[in-house]
Amino acid sequence: MLSPLFLLSLIPISLASAVPNIAERELQRRTLADVVNGLANGISVSDITQGILPDFFDNLPRADQIANKFNINNAAYDQAPVEVLNMPGYANWTSNGWNWRMHAWAYKQPMSINNQSIVSQAVLDRAANVFLAKFDINQLQPHEQQNARNLTSAVLAIPQSDVQLDFLLTLQTPQQNLSSWTAQVVWPTRTDARGEVDGFVQLPLVPRGGEQPWIPDGSQTHQITRLDVHTSVSNSGNSSAYLIPPEGVIILSDIDDILRVTKIYNPQEGLLNTFARDFVPWENMPELFADWKGQHPEQPYHFHYLSTTPEQATRAYIDFIYSNYPLGSFDTRPLNFTTVEQTFSVRKLLVEKILQTFPNRRFVLIGDTTNSDVMQEYPAAAKAYKNVMCILLRNVSQTDSTNRFPYDTSGFRGLDQAMYMFFRTPNDLKGLNFGNGDCRNASVRDTVTFGWQNLPGGINTSKGGSTSGAPNRRVGLSGVLVVMGAVGWWLM
Repeated sequence: MLSPLFLLSLIPISLASAVPNIAERELQRRTLADVVNGLANGISVSDITQGILPDFFDNLPRADQIANKFNINNAAYDQAPVEVLNMPGYANWTSNGWNWRMHAWAYKQPMSINNQSIVSQAVLDRAANVFLAKFDINQLQPHEQQNARNLTSAVLAIPQSDVQLDFLLTLQTPQQNLSSWTAQVVWPTRTDARGEVDGFVQLPLVPRGGEQPWIPDGSQTHQITRLDVHTSVSNSGNSSAYLIPPEGVIILSDIDDILRVTKIYNPQEGLLNTFARDFVPWENMPELFADWKGQHPEQPYHFHYLSTTPEQATRAYIDFIYSNYPLGSFDTRPLNFTTVEQTFSVRKLLVEKILQTFPNRRFVLIGDTTNSDVMQEYPAAAKAYKNVMCILLRNVSQTDSTNRFPYDTSGFRGLDQAMYMFFRTPNDLKGLNFGNGDCRNASVRDTVTFGWQNLPGGINTSKGGSTSGAPNRRVGLSGVLVVMGAVGWWLM
């Protein structure tokens, strides 16, 4: 599902990433003034639903003006601790050993809600109201107010450049002959202007001074090994890494409206479900994932969670997933994309990266029909990469009448129908055994045509049956205009 926070990824921290040729020094100039100026400008709901947010780099007030207006002490900001977000990563086995993908972000939170907060709660509440559509934070329940402040604080964190990051890796669960293994990794470069480091690094098989391999040889095991990851910069950088052998199954799943209830197709509900309400699993998906986790213990599946929510909100998503679903690695929207193509093809780039990293593993891709990039990139990946075994897509329009979001199935044209399935509820997927090559539930009716679906009045742009179950009306050359009109209808 298209995350509502994808739209918010265009706020100060990452807006520069969407525009080519922004000088690094302009990014480095970003200060507390940039953040508060953004709050003063405000964001309208219509902007959010259209994915258009103001350019916070224009007409920034001076830092002293910001400090006077909001009683902010920039000296206190300078002394605030650096925090680190370390994404739960994956490592693949090569002829040289384990290659760990390390992706971390250094930042400060001037609006964090603790005793070290630089701004008052009133200022933080004003910031939260920007993201609450027609609601005021005072209308929320106390725990919802806390949710809104937490996520607002995270979204408005400020990247820290030129930070040297080092990591200590230890075995999460001591194993026979492996309990003494540790590794110290110092990233070879400092964080960039967006506060990030991202890349692969080789892990030593033996500890310093050791003689025998003290972590598994990836060519000799089918088990996944979990490592604890710590950084000396901040305790907030604690995370995990997963050593994934070359063969087996990886379940790669989107999060919004497939693993949790978001309803981004209803903008006000989407914002409330993201910024205020507790994250709630979608139906019995946790039970289904738990069943899959238990399949084939001799060669367990790995779970990888990929969302286009901006990096700043990753912690909320990780906390939710780890409380309800199997542990696994993560990808969210990085900040260090520098071209329009990279910014708006983030799912394509992240999916291709993990597909290329594990060419001999079979992939199950899971998403939903309201996400246009999933509808485009998943079938494209299946055509380009032989290790895509299965695509499972929730047909949101069949179970939620408030979904007015059109979707295009034309990307599946030419793809073997045995490789994909549109489903209504998690129960439609029960009994699938990916280790045995399952991809479809033969008892579930799944008639797919190719073209735009879920248009107003049951119109679609293709012949035959409809994935939404709506009556068909053929649309000639005016189909494009109908689709354009549907966008306006959805925003009504």
